[in-house]
Amino acid sequence: MSDTNNESTAQHPTAQLSVEETEYTLPLKKATCGPDGILISTLRNDGWVSLDPGFLTTAQCQSKITFIDGNRSILRYRGYTIEQLCKNSNFLEVAWLLQRGELPTKSQCENFRAEVNHHTLVGEEFRSFMGSFPRRAHPMSVLASAVNALATFYPDTTDINDPEQLDKAAVLIMAKVRTIVSYIHRRHRDEPLLYPNYSRGYVDDFLRMSFAIPYEPFESDPLLVDALDKLFIIHADHEQNCSTSVVRIAGSAHANLYSSIAAGINALSGPLHGGANEAVLRQLETIVNSGVSVREYVEDAKSAGRKISGLGHRVYKSYDPRAAIAKSYLERIMNSDIKVKATDRELFDVALELEDIALSDSYFVDRHLYPNVDFYTGLIYKAIGFDPAMFTTLFALGRIPGWIAQYREMLADPESKIGRPRQVYTGEAEREFVPIENR
Repeated sequence: MSDTNNESTAQHPTAQLSVEETEYTLPLKKATCGPDGILISTLRNDGWVSLDPGFLTTAQCQSKITFIDGNRSILRYRGYTIEQLCKNSNFLEVAWLLQRGELPTKSQCENFRAEVNHHTLVGEEFRSFMGSFPRRAHPMSVLASAVNALATFYPDTTDINDPEQLDKAAVLIMAKVRTIVSYIHRRHRDEPLLYPNYSRGYVDDFLRMSFAIPYEPFESDPLLVDALDKLFIIHADHEQNCSTSVVRIAGSAHANLYSSIAAGINALSGPLHGGANEAVLRQLETIVNSGVSVREYVEDAKSAGRKISGLGHRVYKSYDPRAAIAKSYLERIMNSDIKVKATDRELFDVALELEDIALSDSYFVDRHLYPNVDFYTGLIYKAIGFDPAMFTTLFALGRIPGWIAQYREMLADPESKIGRPRQVYTGEAEREFVPIENR
């Protein structure tokens, strides 16, 4: 396959595909950054489909939201680098940016913050509904069920063809999921549920609702508030990953926003997607409890061909920029006056040594197995006080604005069609049915 360069295609570049002596001309879609796209949908009418297990090179859409260059450690939301946003912005401002395309003005930011905070309260019937789940239910199953249920409590926000209803649904999900996650956390620990406090910040009040003792003053440590705010930002969107693709696929059938977000939560619950940070923590604990050195553990894993959790990424072939941000906050927490358990410090030391080995060992360098975002985030969640079972719900809470933005972009795209992947059939050809007495 090659680009054509003649004058007739100068304004509309194309690619040529040769299949069994037949030539196909395929239009190109130019990208502002990253690889251009080759539009292959016309092949369907010519008896061919592209076979791409895992969609490694298949783009399902055109998007203006997130850009990733995995070879150069670049992640940008709407053109702004993740480093810029984590240094200068906050989670709600980034949520507005992802959904609206531009950074908010001061008044827009204040109004959006007030609107989200005003809707964080859930009604008593919904609180009762949350209490109907077993205390040991999987947090992600509860979260997906709760988001689905929001549509039944707010049916006047489910018409996807009404922009005002869609705006309202987006705000409600942003607001309610924060409260829902805090409730899941408290029920998991058999603690009473708390009401939101509108006067506090989005992350600050989330920590209060998660950890405060009822009727006692609670002050969040500013460093922990800032750290969690930045973890939400680095998780806010990540292009067309598994869960985001599921949100778009569900939305392409015109499922409402609640149903589509719930579908994304279910996809994120898979251990190969959202559960990686918990796997990293278990791995670090295994190293500590084994009595072997980190180097011995690594050499054993290499000889056995065993994967080391937290190293390597489907997209990043260099250091994950999100991991660098998470590491910087974890270092600040460990070096601060915050009371951190001795075991957590030991896990942190093991993680640093494991990273040093990975960055200098040719086995990992040659395979582009650099630390990814999950390598340090679990340690931060644990230092804040969250149980490992809650890690993926925190990931989901951060990802909510990205899912909403992707869903809305999909709806507005005039080229959007209901998702319907093809297949290459490799089963039996037509066969004659054999009566049961003759089998």
